[in-house]
Amino acid sequence: MDNPSEYCSPGCEFKEEMIAVSHNVSLRVTKFTPKEKNNNPTVVFIPGWISMISGWKKALLEMTEDFPVYYVETREKISSYTTGKVNYSVKSFGQDIVSIASHFNLKSQNYILFGSSLGATAILDCCRFLEKAPLCLILIAPNAVFRVPDFWMGIVRIFPPRLYLIFKPVIKWYLKNFRLDVESDYAQYKKYCNALDSADPWKLKKAMISLSKYEVWDSLNEIEVPTLIVGASRDEIHEPENMKKMVSKIKYSSYLDLETNTITHSEVVVKEMRKYISRLRKY
Repeated sequence: MDNPSEYCSPGCEFKEEMIAVSHNVSLRVTKFTPKEKNNNPTVVFIPGWISMISGWKKALLEMTEDFPVYYVETREKISSYTTGKVNYSVKSFGQDIVSIASHFNLKSQNYILFGSSLGATAILDCCRFLEKAPLCLILIAPNAVFRVPDFWMGIVRIFPPRLYLIFKPVIKWYLKNFRLDVESDYAQYKKYCNALDSADPWKLKKAMISLSKYEVWDSLNEIEVPTLIVGASRDEIHEPENMKKMVSKIKYSSYLDLETNTITHSEVVVKEMRKYISRLRKY
């Protein structure tokens, strides 16, 4: 298990707790509190599908310098506590975000929803259900759809999760040779391998089946919160053209290309977030 102290800026404090988001799901949330108090909004940080906090180390070290942060580990992760029949649809991920915002009594226009990949998609899906509107959305490579080839979906449906260890090396090989540009961004491949190594295969199977049916398009025209979508033109797995299409459908939105997945997970994206907030506050 990662030690949250590794992701704190100097003097930052952290606290971990399990938050019940429904009657049968509790999520681990780590609260980071900067050393110096300021007027910056709180960041509710929703990472991507099975992603690990270690992949966000550079970004969190920069972010926790001057932003309070709630880092939310989503329900498909091994850290979540689940009982009985649990839904892993995008809608359920979004409902969790609404519950988290309510639990911490986040004030209107005084917090940011910051998400990546599935976390970003869940933010887009749930934004219209929030009781109190955030200042803005910062979305790193949101998925419009979750493309899983029919061959892989057949394997997921047929084989039990206990055989995950057998298929995991094949999944890594497939990502390396067919889905990722390892020459431009080998770090992304290593990050995905670490995430696969730490995944809960039982939750992973249920999530893949649910997510494979989802498309984001119907929820976009209801979003009226300023939105910055951050893409990476060399990260084809997240389909940059779809992100540009999202921007065309969200009323107050803009697009920023940081070229690689590694840069979008670095201190650079936090610096861009500061610039974006500064522009919003001028109007």
